[in-house]
Amino acid sequence: MTTQEKLIRKKQSLLELAEYLQNVSQACKIHGVSRQHFYDIRTAYEEQGLEGLKEKTRRKPCVKNRVAPEVEEAVLNMAYEYPAYGQARASNELRKRGVLISGGGVRSIWLRHGLETFKKRLEFLEKKAAQEGIVYTEAQLVALEAAKREREFHPDEIETEHPGYLLSQDTFYVGYLKGVGRIYQQTVVDTHSSVAFGKVYAAKVPVTAADLLNDRVLPFFEQQGVPVLRMLTDRGTEFCGAADKHPYELFLQLNEIEHTRTKAKSPQTNGICERAHQTVLNEFYRVAFRKKVYSDLDTKRVYQRNNSRRRKEITDSSAPDTPKPQLKSLKLLLDFPLQLQYNPLKML
Repeated sequence: MTTQEKLIRKKQSLLELAEYLQNVSQACKIHGVSRQHFYDIRTAYEEQGLEGLKEKTRRKPCVKNRVAPEVEEAVLNMAYEYPAYGQARASNELRKRGVLISGGGVRSIWLRHGLETFKKRLEFLEKKAAQEGIVYTEAQLVALEAAKREREFHPDEIETEHPGYLLSQDTFYVGYLKGVGRIYQQTVVDTHSSVAFGKVYAAKVPVTAADLLNDRVLPFFEQQGVPVLRMLTDRGTEFCGAADKHPYELFLQLNEIEHTRTKAKSPQTNGICERAHQTVLNEFYRVAFRKKVYSDLDTKRVYQRNNSRRRKEITDSSAPDTPKPQLKSLKLLLDFPLQLQYNPLKML
């Protein structure tokens, strides 16, 4: 839910509360707003519907500082003819045509028309071509082919067909324990069923990454009768290395598991693990470290075992048209041994 949607929902709840209580003053008091603000919201809703509840900026554009209309049109035509050009290249090419505008000026025009990224310029090109039925130029075809190859090698969404089809693994730095040193959590998440496994170690090495798979992940999937086909990791040294020497690579080869690496400098490619780490940090580690100072891992193990007994299992509510696999619960299996089970909706 975006910030705009949250603000709209808040205004809707004010209108619904006033209608339920049949008392505008009481509803405004509960929400902490004035009655005049309530009447403004109700008037906007009655006249424009949900569009009237959107936040509108009070900033007024300074039209006198804008470039001439013919220059803006030339910039838009350049974005249409050569969508692969960046702002600097577009500025240089326009200068050759006698249109003087800086790279920053090109970008400001793109921002105003929603063309600031290569992807948006391609969408603009495809939309215009569909409406006018034009034939693509050579430069446009090259840009479209490049975008197609990029989508094939680095898709925007993870393609996962069934449990075990693709597992995501990452290392999470938990913190520093006096007397122990740095501690790390190895995390594996099944991208289809959202089953998560975690284990805490005192080192960030390939052996620990393989140990989690050997000790927790593979036995669990074997018990469910589900084969593990592919692992998705970043390019860290604990996951990548020489195929004939690296312990993690050798372990995957031994178990006939394909290894896929994320796009360089793009941690969001492995975002499902990043989101799992954020949930574990907020719901467990920060709570545990606020309550007690731990000097060793054994003391923390006792706390985690006691804490796991108090937490209730909340299973994932799948869509009605989606077949529910056996792996339907989101479980974080932190080793010591213990089980932590929490709301899967916060992981997604």
